[in-house]
Amino acid sequence: MTRLPLPLRLAGLVALLLGAALAGPAHGQWVEPPGTGWVKVQGAHQDTRSKFDREARVTSYDTEDARSISSAVRITGALGLWRGLDAWADIAYHRLAFNDVQENRLQTGVADPRLYLRAGPSLLGIEDLPVAVALRGGVKLPVGEFALDAEEISISQGQRDWDLLLEVGKSLHPWPVYVTAWAGYRWREENPETTTKPGDERLFYVAAGGTVDPLTWKLAVDGLFGRPPVRTDFDLVLENDRRELVQVIPTVGWTVGPGTIEAGARIPVHGRRFPASPTFTLGYFLTWDRSLWK
Repeated sequence: MTRLPLPLRLAGLVALLLGAALAGPAHGQWVEPPGTGWVKVQGAHQDTRSKFDREARVTSYDTEDARSISSAVRITGALGLWRGLDAWADIAYHRLAFNDVQENRLQTGVADPRLYLRAGPSLLGIEDLPVAVALRGGVKLPVGEFALDAEEISISQGQRDWDLLLEVGKSLHPWPVYVTAWAGYRWREENPETTTKPGDERLFYVAAGGTVDPLTWKLAVDGLFGRPPVRTDFDLVLENDRRELVQVIPTVGWTVGPGTIEAGARIPVHGRRFPASPTFTLGYFLTWDRSLWK
């Protein structure tokens, strides 16, 4: 069993970073009515020579002249299935490069998709709560290309993840402002190719946003706090590979046609075992309020 060197593992983590950058709530915690929904197509790009090390310090990569260049195009969407129940899908195509004085490495491909179901109180006939509340559960499926070779970057993480998230939201009408938040837990299964079980993760997200037509804005903070992974063949806890990431995420949008062009950035302010430079995003968000099957 060959374990990926640290620089390539860090480069591969950018797939997760870009995934997190694009998979967050696009419509608050208001479950989509039946037949309505939204779609977002978004690109992200990060070019960095620095990382957060195991002590949460910003340092250069371990190899000389190392540089990680990562891009992704992601499609995320939601569709209301029943009153109080909607479904999400999230899939991305990644281009990951890691270059240093020894070699230029490049990997492209489809990343592991995530699928979710989200339920609100109206599924049980409960209406008119003072805040919007929902419970979202999902799975990440390891269908992307997982590279075991020590000289390749892996697009896939190689194992299933299971998420459970509690979401809340509140419109501050008549002000054109809303606030939203969620918190949850991610259970991560063992990677059968490496006999390593990645550490489970605690997740959070808080945001405030609004609209001053045709302008939209949002300011968010999200976080990921992981437990250490375990080598299951030796029952060895890899404490130094614990991952953490906290980011500030400003986004602005402008109504164009039936949707909104959105530009933003994800700015890391704390981390362990993640790249340390901002990720920039640009995308188009489209929503529809008329049911597809009426």
